Amino acid sequence: MSTELFAGLRVSDFAAMLPWYVELLGEPTMFPHQTEAVWTVAGHGHLYIVEEPARSGSSVALLMVDDLEKRLRKGSVEPALDETYDNGVRKVTFRDADGNELAFGSMP
Repeated sequence: MSTELFAGLRVSDFAAMLPWYVELLGEPTMFPHQTEAVWTVAGHGHLYIVEEPARSGSSVALLMVDDLEKRLRKGSVEPALDETYDNGVRKVTFRDADGNELAFGSMP
């Protein structure tokens, strides 16, 4: 059995938000339609943004990565929050203009 995971973030204005996500994630893997972009973030794991103005701004996603420092140096988008928990797990949270949260985490 093969499993694909698609986690989505709803945005109010796709054209306005796309550059912010490209800065954070790089170029999208695909564009299923004019107001949706998809990034493959793991073998069978995908993150997408889609224009849905009425429901934008309340999405949350966390990606655990091996290369957190490298990812943080990649672009100019500044994190909203940078936390390190007692167990050594680090979580860096970014918020888009709609208020969606996209966080990257790493294990010690």
